[in-house]
Amino acid sequence: MTKPLALTIGEPAGIGPDITFAAWLRRTELDLPAFYLLADASFVARRIERMGLRVSTAAVTPAEAPAAFKDALPVVDLGMTTTAQAGHPDLSSAPAALAAIRRGVNDVCTGSARAIVTNPVAKSVLYRSGFSEPGHTEYLAALAQQFCGVAARPAMMLWSPELAVVPVTIHVPLREALARLSMELIVETGRIVTRDLQQRFGIARPRLAVTGVNPHAGEDGALGEEDAKVVRPAVQQLRRDGIEARGPLPADSLFHAAARATYDVVLAMYHDQALIPIKTLAFDHAVNVTLGLPFVRTSPDHGTAFDIAGSGKADPTSLIAAIRLAARLSGPSATAGLRVANERH
Repeated sequence: MTKPLALTIGEPAGIGPDITFAAWLRRTELDLPAFYLLADASFVARRIERMGLRVSTAAVTPAEAPAAFKDALPVVDLGMTTTAQAGHPDLSSAPAALAAIRRGVNDVCTGSARAIVTNPVAKSVLYRSGFSEPGHTEYLAALAQQFCGVAARPAMMLWSPELAVVPVTIHVPLREALARLSMELIVETGRIVTRDLQQRFGIARPRLAVTGVNPHAGEDGALGEEDAKVVRPAVQQLRRDGIEARGPLPADSLFHAAARATYDVVLAMYHDQALIPIKTLAFDHAVNVTLGLPFVRTSPDHGTAFDIAGSGKADPTSLIAAIRLAARLSGPSATAGLRVANERH
């Protein structure tokens, strides 16, 4: 029997539990792969009852999850009490979210799960608990070292059938992002992206479009020197590596339909340069994929939505897309037929 996906609870006060229930309820209709939820089982039962849902649960081990999945939502209990109410994180929120991530990575590293799908966390809640990593992506890299024994340098890709983007700098203020940006960082990111697009997505020769930093990619130095001194040399190095990369390209003309047909992924220089276009084109179904890890990790491309948590209004579309993509990337023929460019048409 195919191994299940490990699904983390995320921020328990957010919509992670809600969209997990909604996805499981559509398991037969959508022919979803088996997954299990990493959480406090009593918390899950209380949330289901308060939402008035017809969802049965089964306390399982990962190995038991596929057999249980048809009739009940499999829950692997974390052995810790979670008291957060919908929309109201408390002192139990961060420990629950982090314990689920740690267990999920351990499960995938030990072969109990085929991939990990993470529900949204609230970074502000984690930071108040003393969490020291910049975000989910960096934490996963640290856990890969701990549980898999692999030193990973991750890259965050937002993927949808319409567009795939990778921000070279991620969760830092814009001023700091520009200070951190370097030729070496762009080249390293481009190599990671190329390798994972080849090995996981099955694209033999990925086409990378690399944005400029400044308006009009610097306008030949008239609008800043970073594009000529940092981005262009990085693109030249990637090309010397045999990677099909173009840039620096003006970001304002890179995301219309005709332009998107010319590349497989965009390397953007900072967070919003990448995320604004994909959230405009694919707000409800984009998937966060962490590249550069020794395992497959996906996540919905949205936040915790405290304002609607527990109401039954949360849309599970992005989580369902994340579950499906995780299964495809980690399947026995993971790369067969999976082409980012082809899925745009």
